[in-house]
Amino acid sequence: MEAGSSVNMEDLPGVVNPRTAGGAPLGGSYSKLEEGSNEVPRRTASGSQRLSGSSRLSGSRRLSGTRRSSQRHDESQRVVYINNPDRTNKSFNMAGNVVRTSKYTLLSFLPKNLFEQFHRFAYIYFLFIVILNQIPQLAVFGRTASLFPLVLVLVVTAVKDGYEDFGRRRSDKRENNRTSLVLHEGKYQDKKWKKIRVGEMVKILANETVPCDVVLLATSDPSGVCYVETLNLDGESNLKSRYARSESTSEHPEERPLKGTIVCELPNRNIYEFQAYMDLGTGPIIPLAANNIILRGCELKNTSWVVGVVVYAGRETKAMLNSAGAQSKRSRLEQFMNRETGWLAIFLIIICFIGGLGMGLWVNSNRDILASLPYYKKEDLAGQSYRFYGSWGEGAIGFLSCIIRFQIMIPLSLYISMELVRLGQSYFMTNDAEMYHKESNSKFQCRALNINEDLGQVKYLFSDKTGTLTENKMDFDSASIGGVDYSKRKVSVDPAAVTPDNSIRSEDTDVLEDVKVNPELVHLLASSTPSAARDLVFEYFLVLAACNTVVPTRVKKSASGQLEMEAVNSNEESAGHIEYQGESPDEQALVAAAAAYGFTLLERTSASIVINVCGDRQRYEVLGIHEFDSVRKRMSVIVECPDKSIKILVKGADSSVLNIVADTEDGNLRRGSEVTGETQRSAEILSATLEHLDRYAREGLRTLVVASKGLSQKEVEDWHFHYVKASSALNDRIGMLRNAAELVENNLKLLGATGIEDKLQVGVPEIIQSLREAGIRVWVLTGDKQETAISIGFSCLLLTRDMQQIIINENTFEGCRSKIVEAKSRYGIKSPPKKKWFSWKGQNSIDAAERDGNPYSNRSTGELSDDTRFSQSLALIIDGNSLVHALQPALEKDFYELATTCKVVVCCRVAPLQKAGVVSLVKRRSGEMTLAVGDGANDVSMIQMADVGVGISGQEGRQAVMASDYAIGQFRFLKKLLLVHGHWNYERLGYMVLYNFYRNAVFVMMLFWFIFYAAFSAQSALTDWNLVFFSLLYTSVPTIVVGILDKDVSQKTLYEYPPLYGSGQRDEAYNQRLFWVTMLDTLWQSLVLFYVPYFIYKVTDVDLYGLGLVWTMAVVILVNLHLAMDIQQWTWIEHVAIWASTLVTYLCQLVMDAMSSAPDLLPNHWVVFHMSATWRFWFTLLLTVIIALLPKFCVKLLKTWFWPSDLYIAREAEILDRHNQEVRNLELREVLDQTGSNSMSNPPPTAI
Repeated sequence: MEAGSSVNMEDLPGVVNPRTAGGAPLGGSYSKLEEGSNEVPRRTASGSQRLSGSSRLSGSRRLSGTRRSSQRHDESQRVVYINNPDRTNKSFNMAGNVVRTSKYTLLSFLPKNLFEQFHRFAYIYFLFIVILNQIPQLAVFGRTASLFPLVLVLVVTAVKDGYEDFGRRRSDKRENNRTSLVLHEGKYQDKKWKKIRVGEMVKILANETVPCDVVLLATSDPSGVCYVETLNLDGESNLKSRYARSESTSEHPEERPLKGTIVCELPNRNIYEFQAYMDLGTGPIIPLAANNIILRGCELKNTSWVVGVVVYAGRETKAMLNSAGAQSKRSRLEQFMNRETGWLAIFLIIICFIGGLGMGLWVNSNRDILASLPYYKKEDLAGQSYRFYGSWGEGAIGFLSCIIRFQIMIPLSLYISMELVRLGQSYFMTNDAEMYHKESNSKFQCRALNINEDLGQVKYLFSDKTGTLTENKMDFDSASIGGVDYSKRKVSVDPAAVTPDNSIRSEDTDVLEDVKVNPELVHLLASSTPSAARDLVFEYFLVLAACNTVVPTRVKKSASGQLEMEAVNSNEESAGHIEYQGESPDEQALVAAAAAYGFTLLERTSASIVINVCGDRQRYEVLGIHEFDSVRKRMSVIVECPDKSIKILVKGADSSVLNIVADTEDGNLRRGSEVTGETQRSAEILSATLEHLDRYAREGLRTLVVASKGLSQKEVEDWHFHYVKASSALNDRIGMLRNAAELVENNLKLLGATGIEDKLQVGVPEIIQSLREAGIRVWVLTGDKQETAISIGFSCLLLTRDMQQIIINENTFEGCRSKIVEAKSRYGIKSPPKKKWFSWKGQNSIDAAERDGNPYSNRSTGELSDDTRFSQSLALIIDGNSLVHALQPALEKDFYELATTCKVVVCCRVAPLQKAGVVSLVKRRSGEMTLAVGDGANDVSMIQMADVGVGISGQEGRQAVMASDYAIGQFRFLKKLLLVHGHWNYERLGYMVLYNFYRNAVFVMMLFWFIFYAAFSAQSALTDWNLVFFSLLYTSVPTIVVGILDKDVSQKTLYEYPPLYGSGQRDEAYNQRLFWVTMLDTLWQSLVLFYVPYFIYKVTDVDLYGLGLVWTMAVVILVNLHLAMDIQQWTWIEHVAIWASTLVTYLCQLVMDAMSSAPDLLPNHWVVFHMSATWRFWFTLLLTVIIALLPKFCVKLLKTWFWPSDLYIAREAEILDRHNQEVRNLELREVLDQTGSNSMSNPPPTAI
């Protein structure tokens, strides 16, 4: 029989449809399982399908009826006995349905929490210090005081962790005690979730949550369809359709028990895949796939009830296997901070070595008088040696004692302060009304608190196109059918509604709103004169209406006025609007377009499709579906038409479908093919279609190619044999299904192409321009065609007409290498110079930022090398095939050098892993901060690979949001997030880290100078509690408040001058130069702190503790005023924090000195009262602070006069603008006041 001829279904074995054959889920990935039986399904009189060894297959294509008893189940499979949980759990070790997300138990909390906390090196360091201080010979601090800082941090963290875990424990308890209906003794009865077992049959009602992973057996819908919301599972809010197999539905499991077995894969984390088969004992095995299972956490919607059997429970469910949190990231600032912490540790060892060496030398030089010294006890009263270990021993003890005394050189409080500051910054970002998207009701989400400052240092931004730069709201724009372009002269049509008799009327529906049609096409379809063009158009729209996974649902108002949705059943009379439910916006747009032209999809069941073709309701039996995946890049459906002919309908990417079109190749006749009128016509259609595809892509439209073919009985039988065999396989099912598809996906008849418009989001061109001015390099990584990507690039101002485009489209390694090497040679691109690890040169230059962050410019001077004279006008466009080779180790260096020299890079036709590969390459080789932004599941790898991942709450669900560090509603919010919040966060935290290093170092150095006058011992003039409270109480609050609230420049200024963002890219707020300059200033201030009070009180009778009080107050006042000098924008909260902390320090001295109940802990009884009563005390404080801060003040003054930074200039301009505005307002007020007084003195005449 020839292709296209009629095939009677009675002459074929039963065929498997997509929802019953277990075909590949849309876009899913697959694992390998064991192959099952080769038996074939047979359609029964009731319309259900069963597997049987058919005797009607021609030739030797007879399938062996493999007996179920001979099937073997190995360790890679799980066997579930339906409605027999005892046998199921006896044969296999399966988990119960109890879930536990809490980390601790009552017994494990303390050891486990401490173990987790001491993963931080700083905590181990301070624990070592505490242990040393408990040794009597090394007890520098009071033993109680030395424990306080570490214990406080550990307790606070433990309380926080315990509270969070207690909330999880309560949630687990509520979850485990929920109830669902479980079949028991022939009736469905309530049972707690924690007691449900694998193998039991459960019944789930509407709006209930699924308690386990359940294979569907029946639903309230006769077709076996149900709808679930997977928001709790993958974050997607759109409804998804799932199906019960017709074989199990016909057994009515909602009324009586069902017997049989299910053989499935072992538990795994892939929520988009499920491969199994079911054996009901009354026929051959039934293949199962991802659309036959509903997972724990899903919620049943728009379906009265479903019945299923539990296959995975508790910790083995896919939801629980995916419940692990995202991998934590560390900010670059924190990594640099650890580098400087290392320098401080080295410096600490040096000064402690000086102290130990000095102690040893002092003991050796004074060994003859040690026994008579009043402050050094060498011997006891009996003349025996009293803890004297000789010169070397005393030196070693002195070294360890100094480590204990100077321990706060490593700032433990900095870790707590940074967490609090980040928390405060996240609060303001989350509640920023300007980053709230009203249309989608999505606000900014901060999902990673520890990398806020990285937002201010982004150098490379990698963006998806669809749904990120565009709206992902698809509109059918253009149609190419039979070589004719029907994209012109579109007019709007009234929305169409479906009446109970399935006729079309133009009222009361939202299905086809704003759809535009071409009058010429409408006229052609309405014509009653048969023609080849009309037949092509009919076939074209038939493919659009049938070749998809869209399910029509009827929306109507309930008695309570609420909107309800149910699957459309053409056998039932019901009114209401039809709404199409689908996971792909593209498919929804195509189905809506087909309906606008009269091909309205009315019903989709597991076995058939009902389409209203220009007023004639037609039913198409679905024989099989090969769904779209990232490898095939096309979808096909095999249907039996009303005239009993069988056709394959195909749509997909042009690169995939055009390769399987009949008789032509790239517009030319294939060699050896007979030149006929039909083949000549096919060549013309292909040539015209290619031209239209190119033009659509240049206009920025998303394109698909449409094709079809009639199938002969032999082709159907051959395909059917392999299709059923693949559908029931548990090993390499996907590969077998692809091989089966290739049997019929060949020699197709090209029908035409579609062009779908995906409009740019609001403000995208302006935002990209601002980001580029800020020195951020924007790369677009998309799966669209090259022409489409280029068109969108021009639309969003990413590409400009003056750019020289380097286009690489190569399929071989040598071809790709030659293109890259040729481009480098042509534009004089050479390897970049080695980076300087350290530079003292200034790094403030808006000009440097405006150079777009060229990697070949010197980061310290901002000057471009001669090798990059063309870099400002180069744009690289490369496709996925070329990236396969460009990302290989042998070529990635050359590709990186070429790409980073170009101002713009557009990667098209790229797979998700290629997106991650490009990000990884730039991140690894450049060392710069990378940010990836996307909205779909295909962007998850890229988002997780980048230093900062941003998800957009778009039309493709929330998987990108769930994998991201930050979530926004629209691409335009990146401007506020990066240029404003990112800049502020980086400037604040960069200064805060430096300030904490300075604060603790100046305190330690002040103590260090004292050892030269205390025989190099670890004796301190300050009390132990003052040593402890200095960084935890006296000076901690101001730095936290400033870190949250301070602003160097306003939002308006940052918007007007985007290059100011470059300060973060050039590490201006925190770098090694600033660190060492700060340490030099610290050295000066510590000398002043120690020696000014020392020389003033040297001639007085003030004792050690009196001088210690002066030093305590002086250092607190000094560090607070040091902070006050650097505050850019004062608020009342900052005033309170700084001056109140100074007051609190003084009050603490009063309280501690007034307490006499614990002389060992608080020995300075009444010292502060005597010292405060003298003028010398206050004069000393004033003089010390002035002399200490004088160099800082002078350097700051000279710098702002002669070497002002960009930020300082912008800040001064902001102040002048504010002052001028105040002057203008004052002048205007005076004019208005004068005018008002004149009006009062000379009132206008009254109109009569």
